Amino acid sequence: MKITVLSGGTGTPKLLQGLKEIVDVEDLSIIVNTVENNYFSGVYISGDIDVVMYTLIDMIDEEFWYGIKGDTYVTSETLKKLGCPEKLRIGDKDRAIMIQKTKLLKEGYKLSEIVDLQRKKLGIKSKVMPMSDIDSDIYIDTDIGNLDFHDFLIDKQCKPQVNDVVYSIVPPAPEVIDTIKNSDMVIIGPSNPITSIMPIVSIEGVKDALKNKFVVAISPMVGEGAVSGPASKFMNALGYEASCIGVAKLYSDFVDKLIIDSQDENLSEDVKNIIGDVGICNTMMKSLDIKKNLAKMVLDSYNL
Repeated sequence: MKITVLSGGTGTPKLLQGLKEIVDVEDLSIIVNTVENNYFSGVYISGDIDVVMYTLIDMIDEEFWYGIKGDTYVTSETLKKLGCPEKLRIGDKDRAIMIQKTKLLKEGYKLSEIVDLQRKKLGIKSKVMPMSDIDSDIYIDTDIGNLDFHDFLIDKQCKPQVNDVVYSIVPPAPEVIDTIKNSDMVIIGPSNPITSIMPIVSIEGVKDALKNKFVVAISPMVGEGAVSGPASKFMNALGYEASCIGVAKLYSDFVDKLIIDSQDENLSEDVKNIIGDVGICNTMMKSLDIKKNLAKMVLDSYNL
């Protein structure tokens, strides 16, 4: 069975850890958000793409869900001693992968070509692709003015009040639409709905392709907020409740089933009225067994 996954950073890669234990990894295609890509310390950083790649080959640093486990930070520490601290602390092995991306981009390669080259060199058998070869501009409209995404996330620690989230719509990378069309099912992982999933869905042709597929989504909202990150603030800013109900309303046009956490079982009928089908499972992926059980529920949805 051919499976396409729409992914952002932390939440969906955790699901991938479960999926790759129970399916043929060569049947997995992952389309990854690029709205947060940017240059830092002179290198091009595509954080969500790298997290997905590192997860697929068990290299991901699970303490931070960023970078390579066991990496060293000699370059970063040296820069700090020289009075040039990095906004994002980058490991040495991680930086090498970023340097190659930067070099190849300057030579005229497209991001999708670079990602495909790197995933093959790293021994990744699943298909991994950026949502677009064109970078998207994004800013967070806050009570202290418009902020760059990483300024909001890192410098301001997500503290300002959010009024809006604005990003440019970019064209799909070459294989994105066909990958969705050729899949048997699509999984929307539990990543930030506003800045990870909707930028992919907003790309021309993606929503139409999804409407012709069986699509299962996992809510990243549990109880009255997000499992991690600023997703709750972003949901509220765009007029959606920061709960599985809000996720259901946001995804209602293109999702056939929404899986919610066991803590939200009392909301299952409300979700069902919005989406049409609901699954209830432990979505707090704190162990490999939980990740595998969630992945199995997602896959079983296709056979119902």
